[in-house]
Amino acid sequence: MDIVITYVNGNDPVWKQDYEKFTNIPVMEKRFRDWGTLKYLLRGIEVNMPFIRNVYLVVSHLSQVPEWADTENLKIVLHSDIIPREFLPTFNRNPIEMHLHRIPGLDEEYLYFNDDMFPVGNCQASDFFRDGKPVIGYYRHLFASGMYKKICRNSDRLARKALGLKRSCFFTRPQHICSPMLRTQCEELYAMVEDEICRTSSSRIRTDENLNQYLFLDYMNYKGLVLHQKISNKHFSVSVASAGALRDFLKNPTRSLVCINDVHLSESRYDRLRGAVLDAFETTFPKKSRFEL
Repeated sequence: MDIVITYVNGNDPVWKQDYEKFTNIPVMEKRFRDWGTLKYLLRGIEVNMPFIRNVYLVVSHLSQVPEWADTENLKIVLHSDIIPREFLPTFNRNPIEMHLHRIPGLDEEYLYFNDDMFPVGNCQASDFFRDGKPVIGYYRHLFASGMYKKICRNSDRLARKALGLKRSCFFTRPQHICSPMLRTQCEELYAMVEDEICRTSSSRIRTDENLNQYLFLDYMNYKGLVLHQKISNKHFSVSVASAGALRDFLKNPTRSLVCINDVHLSESRYDRLRGAVLDAFETTFPKKSRFEL
């Protein structure tokens, strides 16, 4: 199987110039700042996921690719390689997620990672796919409070509509960790609802009309193609996590994967937490991966 990672370095002046030109709003720092952890995500893949074939890094510009990256082994995909040009540039991960299945050469089975998710413990291929079916846990919701859950609800409703299922006041949401995807199922659904995807999810910044990548997982789930079992993971929000808790977990992980979710922080707290995370990752993954020069 392959891995696809979406990545943004908000410090890139080329990206910043585009953002300010096309959105006319200040950069939302916490959504786009770079913690310097991408190399540890890649090291984690090499150490804990030896069954992975290719790793694709999806970025807006070549200027986003870190100087240390070995692009012979880390396959670079530009937004313009997979997203219709009329929707570019985009600063919204949702239209990017709608088109990841279009990466040339992508394996039938692939995992989609945000760049804040890390494999910190030993993983098996069967943790993510079993007998050709994705494996992931699900939650059921009645209320959609906030933009994120509204987008999840939109995705659930469109998946049901595509399959001719009745609308429901409930909606499902997969657990927030890497997503196991089947490329041909994504292609099948995209062909069915392309007009609606483009109409609702081509905005340059997020809106509550968008769809997200859960559209594809929900579609597979309602077709009976998903095995409901939670992927072993831990979630930290840096709004409440202490530097000590982050450091202790990353040095001695009790779960296979971890998500470290960024939020708005004071500069001093950001520096303290970032230092703790980088220190712990360097202890856990001290050796360069094949993705680094």
